[in-house]
Amino acid sequence: MTDTLPTPVAPVLFVEDDAELRRAITEALELADLAVLPCPDAERGLASLTPDFPGAVVSDIRMEGMDGLELFARIRAIDPEIPVILISGHADIPMAVQALQDGAFDFLTKPFPLERLVGAVGQALETRRSVMENRALRAATATLINTDSPLIGDSPVMVRLRETISHVAKADLDVLIEGETGTGKELVALLLHRLGRRRGRPFVAVNCGAVPDAFAEAELFGHAPDRSGYRQPQHTGRIEASDKGTLFLDEVDSMSPNLQVKLLRVLEEREVTSLGGGEPRPVDLRVVAAAKRDLHEAVKEGSFREDLFYRLDVVRLRVPALRERRSDVLPLFAYFAEQAARRIGVKDYAMSDSVRRRLVEHDWPGNVRELRNFAVSAVLDLPSAGGVQPTQPQAPLMERVDAFEAMVIREALQSTLGNMTEAMALLGVARKTLYDKLKRHDIDPNDYRRPTRSS
Repeated sequence: MTDTLPTPVAPVLFVEDDAELRRAITEALELADLAVLPCPDAERGLASLTPDFPGAVVSDIRMEGMDGLELFARIRAIDPEIPVILISGHADIPMAVQALQDGAFDFLTKPFPLERLVGAVGQALETRRSVMENRALRAATATLINTDSPLIGDSPVMVRLRETISHVAKADLDVLIEGETGTGKELVALLLHRLGRRRGRPFVAVNCGAVPDAFAEAELFGHAPDRSGYRQPQHTGRIEASDKGTLFLDEVDSMSPNLQVKLLRVLEEREVTSLGGGEPRPVDLRVVAAAKRDLHEAVKEGSFREDLFYRLDVVRLRVPALRERRSDVLPLFAYFAEQAARRIGVKDYAMSDSVRRRLVEHDWPGNVRELRNFAVSAVLDLPSAGGVQPTQPQAPLMERVDAFEAMVIREALQSTLGNMTEAMALLGVARKTLYDKLKRHDIDPNDYRRPTRSS
C-alpha cells in the first residue's frame, strides 16, 4: 500500500431535507474525518457555493422545493467541475442515470452502505483538489508570464532580493553574487544589467569554470596579431567586448591564480592589455561576479586572492537555495511546465499526484535548474517524473508528513506577512500549538514580515 500525503480537509456540502437522515449521515461522514456542511434545503446550500468552492456536494434527489436535479443543474452553472453525488431511491434511477450522463460525479441508490458513500466522497474531494490545484497552476503561470522580472517567487527572501537588486542596479557598482549551482545567479546579473543605466549596452557572460586554462587568458583579455613570431589574427577579449556594458564572470572562484592577478589590475585600473603587447586600453564596465562557493573560505584556503575578493565584494548578494523558499516551488514548476507544454505542443497539462508528491518532498539539490528539468519530464510524462528515483528511497511517512506540515505553515505565514494571529486563524490551531510547530520546523515568523522602509 502506498502512503499518501495528507491534504487540507475540504468541506462536503450535504443537502438532505430529512432531519434524522441528515444527522445520521453527517455523523458518519465526520467519523471518517470529513468536514461536513449539513443543509436542510437546496436553496440554502446553493447560497454557499462559489466557483472557488474547494469541496464536493452530496444531495438527495427528492426534496421539497428545489429538488436535487435542479440543484445539480444550478451547480453546473456556477462551476461544472464541482463534483456532485446524488442520492436516489429506486424510482429515481432513470433520472439519476441521466444526471450521471450530464456530468454528475456519482449516484447512490437507497439503502446504501455508509462505506460506499465515504469512498465516493473521498474520490470526489480528490478530483476537486486536483482541479483546484491545476487552476492555481494556470493562474500562477499567467501571473508569472506577465512579470517584468526573470526571478520568480513571492517568498519573503525573493521579495527582499528583488527589492535589493532594484536599489543596487541604479548605483552602478560592482557586485558579487553567491549561491549554489542552479539557483539563478546569471538571472540576478542580467536583472542588475537591465535595471541599471547600462541597459541597452552589451551584457557579456563568461563561465570561468568552462574555459580551459590554456585559452582563458586570450578569451578574457584578447590578443594582438603576430604573437609568438607568427601571424595570428587580432582577437578582442570578452572584457573589452563588454565596454560600456556589464561583464558577468560566472564561477569566478574557479579562476586560476594567474588570471586573478590580471583581473585585479583590470578592476583597479579599468583598462585592459591584450596578450602579445600593445597599449593598455581603457574600459568602462560594470563587473558582476558569481561564485558557487563561499569566497571567504576560498580566501582562507589560499585558492582565491584576498585583495581580489575585497575588490569584488563592493556589494554582495546571496541567491537562496530552493529548499530555503519552498513556497516558490509550485509557481516555479507552473511556469516551467507551461513553457515546456507550449514548446512541446502539449495542451492542458494537469499535475499528477506523483508529481505533486515529488514537488513537496524533494529537497531539490540542483535548485531551479533541476526543477526546470523535472517540469519538462513531467509534461512529457517520462518515468523520471513519476516520483523519487529508485536510487533515492522515499522518506518515511512521518518525515513526509512533517515536510507537508512545514510547507503549509510557511504558506500561511507568507500570506499573512508573518502575522501570528492571522496565521493561527488561517491554520485553525491554538497559539501554543503553532509556536510548538514553528520551533519543531525551525521556522521564524520574522522572516515573513516585510521590512519597513525608513524615510
